[in-house]
Amino acid sequence: MALGTAAAPYELRFDAGRICLDLLATAHPGERLDSPGALRAWIHGSGLVPPGTPLAHTDTGWLLGFRELRRHVAQLVRERNTVGTRSYDLALALDRVNDLARAAAPPAPCAVPGEDGCLVRELAEPPECAALLAAVARDAVELLTDPVARAAVRECEGDNCPLVYLDTSRGRRRRWCSSEVCGNRERVARHRRRAALTRA
Repeated sequence: MALGTAAAPYELRFDAGRICLDLLATAHPGERLDSPGALRAWIHGSGLVPPGTPLAHTDTGWLLGFRELRRHVAQLVRERNTVGTRSYDLALALDRVNDLARAAAPPAPCAVPGEDGCLVRELAEPPECAALLAAVARDAVELLTDPVARAAVRECEGDNCPLVYLDTSRGRRRRWCSSEVCGNRERVARHRRRAALTRA
């Protein structure tokens, strides 16, 4: 993807089960948030703002803020045993996520009549970066402090896939970040191994 162009919708992932985990997916396999346009696409796709919300004021400062939050959330989510073994870096990450979570109120939605007369959600005013970062940081705080949700966080079993997701499947048997991506890759590899053994 060329620098300065928005990420194509199929390149952005929203299947991790939590918005903070969807943010982590923007770093794999390469940087997805490489331009304000890509960040705007992610913000709309994540549902942080209603469809059609103007985000023309998104700039490189927003990119830096979302990447910083992503880095801190990744540190905290991937650390399984923080009680009693918290490192200085983890303490800093936790402080920063907490700071962002309380820095601003989330964007205020309001109900307005749509073109067809049905009520639709809009924001009372254009969202500021701090408010959107606060919404994602609060989602991370909720995930990290909910023992049931925290216990359902899994790392993808796909080859070379570091993505994490919330396993809400029946029996907690989900193995991949995406059945269509990593799961399909694993099934193809298994089929090739069986075919090679058959030929041998």
